Amino acid sequence: MSITVLYVEDELSLGKIVKESLQRRGFNVIMESDGARALQLFKETQPAVCVLDVMLPNKDGFEIAEEIRALDREVPILFLTAKTQTADLVKGFTLGGNDYIRKPFSMEELIVRIDNVLRRTTQRPAGPPLDHVRIGKFRFYTKKQVLANDREEQKLSYRESELLRLLYEHRDGIIDRKNILDLLWGHDSFFNSRNLDVYITRLRVRLKEDENLQILTIKGVGYRFVLG
Repeated sequence: MSITVLYVEDELSLGKIVKESLQRRGFNVIMESDGARALQLFKETQPAVCVLDVMLPNKDGFEIAEEIRALDREVPILFLTAKTQTADLVKGFTLGGNDYIRKPFSMEELIVRIDNVLRRTTQRPAGPPLDHVRIGKFRFYTKKQVLANDREEQKLSYRESELLRLLYEHRDGIIDRKNILDLLWGHDSFFNSRNLDVYITRLRVRLKEDENLQILTIKGVGYRFVLG
């Protein structure tokens, strides 16, 4: 069965080339040029991966990604953009993007990146079957991306939620830093170990009310999530 790609691009000449190239590689490509119609197409087609141009009429790629993430937290999202500002890259990943491809790009690069995000998402350990899991004094609602205790609810960013879930799935074991980066961000050099440390620090702050919960740094290796 062919893999369905939702491709949103308003440059029709480029879009035609990319669509035909993907189809020759065996992909089923659903192309749309208007950002405002992209979400409806996503609902109708349920693609395996979304490739979104950032600069679109009516609704940009970031807005589309945010709406898609509200419906589906698993589907891989790749951004295509001529923007190179750090703030734009951060915004895309914060909204739930899995990868970023700068224009101009080669079809070989696009194919490799699509294959990579599909492999990472399909090989990721399966999440818990319930709508939430107990983590010490907290309830972690994986789909809603909420961490709650008896006093408050904390809304997590997409990356915080994914990282917490990954740590939970490897609880009481050691998970390598490189594996985390590969699973959550791919091989984009923009995200290095320092960026990962920022997210680890954020989770430690969010979990601090339960002193039995510890995200331990294993020097030179990675992290260990201890539940007490």
